[in-house]
Amino acid sequence: MPALLLPGEPAPIRLTNTVWAERGRLHDDLETVDDLRVWLATIDPGAVGAEIGEADLERFRALRDALRRLAAFLTDDDRPAAASAMREVESAVAEVNRAAAQAPAWPLLALDGGRLARRPGTAAAPADRCLAALAVQAIELFTGPERERLRACYGPGCVLYFVKDHPRRGWCSAGCGNRARAARHYARHRTSQQD
Repeated sequence: MPALLLPGEPAPIRLTNTVWAERGRLHDDLETVDDLRVWLATIDPGAVGAEIGEADLERFRALRDALRRLAAFLTDDDRPAAASAMREVESAVAEVNRAAAQAPAWPLLALDGGRLARRPGTAAAPADRCLAALAVQAIELFTGPERERLRACYGPGCVLYFVKDHPRRGWCSAGCGNRARAARHYARHRTSQQD
């Protein structure tokens, strides 16, 4: 699961990255309800024991696809896998808003180890709470200052997104960076042999 390989990315980006490519083939880490349970455990361990069904899987996949379309829009992603996404921005916005409305939340005051702490409160089921939280985080990411650091990975065959956290970072992972450098080297070497 590449989403687990990029644990430093914001949760909405980790959700977008549950679709990934390897050797020219797309993979989906959210194919089954059990896949969703495993993925949710990486985001919210409290949701592990929750009742999660097919409808939840479809809602998370719909949010993921909407986030991928919005990430493609924000990054001017011109990779072939993102081409159709650029035309569907309005429906992606509607899907994110629909997901955000699933679990109204409010702040709660709690006593934690002798100190006052702020906790989120909601009457929603764990899956609804996670879905809404991801949508709200995506809204904050896509409209806040970090949106300028959102990038599409242009490593050979990669379809992932990442938040550029270092000035020299150009790929989602070291592996994509190595593949890109090797491809450039191969192209230069092949061109020089043909001359």
